[in-house]
Amino acid sequence: MNLPEQSENTEIGKVARGASAQQAAALMNYGNLIAILLPFPLLIFWFGASMLVYAMNRHHPDPKVGHYTQQAAYRFYGITGFFVVAATFIPGGGWIWHLIAWIVAALILIPRSILDLRRIQKEKWCDIPLDDEGQPLPAASAV
Repeated sequence: MNLPEQSENTEIGKVARGASAQQAAALMNYGNLIAILLPFPLLIFWFGASMLVYAMNRHHPDPKVGHYTQQAAYRFYGITGFFVVAATFIPGGGWIWHLIAWIVAALILIPRSILDLRRIQKEKWCDIPLDDEGQPLPAASAV
């Protein structure tokens, strides 16, 4: 599988590739799907790794990447945070309640993540010219 470069130097200068931006926008949603479908042990690992993904992609040169990453993070952290608090009140040995919580989380996260992935796929992703510090050029934001 040939992964596109995030940015590269071209004849016109440094450019952030649209294909890379599309992959970056989808990454948080893919992680959410995998973590909720295989909760043991991936959910706890994804909780930590998702913070790194969020930090890398939230301030991407393409603002659409930040938007999709932020929406996926809101859903994931909101659901997991709610169920961590709710699980405090589950009596010992109440595995049925844990199973119910996981099913509810899956019913919320899976459809929304798939919907976002479809939106990301349909979205037009353009290359963005960057300055020497990696910030979008002012003329690029008008496009």
